Amino acid sequence: MLKQLLSGKIHTARLTHCEINYEGSLEIDGDYLEAAKILPYEKILVVNRTNGSRLETYAIPGASGSKRFCLNGPAAHLGSVGDVVTIMAFSIFDENECKTHKPRVIVLNENNDIVAQRN
Repeated sequence: MLKQLLSGKIHTARLTHCEINYEGSLEIDGDYLEAAKILPYEKILVVNRTNGSRLETYAIPGASGSKRFCLNGPAAHLGSVGDVVTIMAFSIFDENECKTHKPRVIVLNENNDIVAQRN
């Protein structure tokens, strides 16, 4: 049996930009993608703590060191600059892999600095 488990998470990121005139997706600073082990163009779930919205999209790598989190296209209607979001990626694991899997989690502060990392 295969199960879908959390594989990477960026917790309490602050949106820095919202660009309606774009095809779609969430642009994320490349350093944060790497730290959370989320691949460029990987499917992600974005949960907005500020307004309660949830959306599925994909991660677009942004400039490393930019601390940029930009909702693009129609998704930009679901957030505003300053909103607090959690970004999650999920992967498929077999039963044996599930026994030892631990997701990679990074936690950000109000300035989008990494303040904690797990696994």
